[in-house]
Amino acid sequence: MFIINNYEEYRALEGVIVGSSPWHAIDQEQIDRFADATLDHQWIHVDRYRAASEGPYGSTIAHGYLTVSLIPYLWKQIAEVRNVSLEVNYGIENLKFGIPVKVDSQVSLQATIRSVNDMRRTVKVVVGAKLIVRGELRPAYTGNVVFLYHFK
Repeated sequence: MFIINNYEEYRALEGVIVGSSPWHAIDQEQIDRFADATLDHQWIHVDRYRAASEGPYGSTIAHGYLTVSLIPYLWKQIAEVRNVSLEVNYGIENLKFGIPVKVDSQVSLQATIRSVNDMRRTVKVVVGAKLIVRGELRPAYTGNVVFLYHFK
């Protein structure tokens, strides 16, 4: 795990693949809770029997936005940013979904620091995010996540 204490340490990581998170299993319970939270109960996500018999993947799949929502959690498994009074998830750029994430798959976030800019007390960090699915050749998605930090 990388520990980042200030702007200068973040800046030194620019262009670096800082690592991958531990594997995280996405089970049906997590998919169902996400469906409840987002009111998205499409059968491909929540109906195991229909998804197995009628769906193209042979099982339910995680919502794409569920996998995206894991970014802050998985990022914190890769890097600990210290001395911060405020951290904001500012945006996502150029996100492209590659493959679906089937129920009970394990995923890992691979992160690269793309850019670090000091904007007068606010540090804007763009992290390249790639969600790897164990056993798959292609990622579930790739894109850039933008964080804003106010260091103490």
